[in-house]
Amino acid sequence: MQMLSKAGINPFLISLSEDGVSGNISGLLKNTSVIVINVPPKLRGSKKENYVKKMENLSVEISKAGVKKVIFVSSTSVYGDIEGEVSEETIPRPSTESGRQLLLSELIFKNDSSLKSTIIRFGGLIGEDRHPVAMLSGKKNLTNGHHPINLIHLDDCIRIIQAILDNRWWNEVFNGVYPIHPKKEDYYVFLAKDRNLEPPIYVNKNLNKGKIILSNLLIIDKKYSFVHKI
Repeated sequence: MQMLSKAGINPFLISLSEDGVSGNISGLLKNTSVIVINVPPKLRGSKKENYVKKMENLSVEISKAGVKKVIFVSSTSVYGDIEGEVSEETIPRPSTESGRQLLLSELIFKNDSSLKSTIIRFGGLIGEDRHPVAMLSGKKNLTNGHHPINLIHLDDCIRIIQAILDNRWWNEVFNGVYPIHPKKEDYYVFLAKDRNLEPPIYVNKNLNKGKIILSNLLIIDKKYSFVHKI
């Protein structure tokens, strides 16, 4: 909160739960024309939640406040175990509870006729202080080394959101993934060695070929250029 205040941002502490929304949500949404929703599901471990219900509760508050435009940050996990090339035209088939609840939550805003909503399905997030190679370092017997990576840098996440706002790309569904897809084994072993980390060890027991997430709508239709290499 103090960090936001020092940056000149008026912060609101809002809590979303299955029972409702607490905090000054009306103050947050007052005179707001667009809201960006980026709330990851908490579906791992013992404290799992009904993410869909949380989004339903938030949508009620959005409606009360008269907000007319929503950007909902989703994930490529909604595509599940589909193999091969996957574009925005591919019908999602989530294979995890997180993916299933994200897809249902997308529909809450997409099917609301009072809203102009846009969905962004981001790939795996990397940033200055965040990279999967740190978690994979030293791990053994990984079985998906031949699968392609589907990653995006935080800088491009922010630029894509800004482009949607600037260009009024409403009522769209975008995939947000950097358009280069080396094999996981090649990519993570190289990065681990480059960062003086113990490289992960892969064994090719998994026969599935994985999927390549294509950001066709962004790159081909909207002419968006990714700025941060993975």
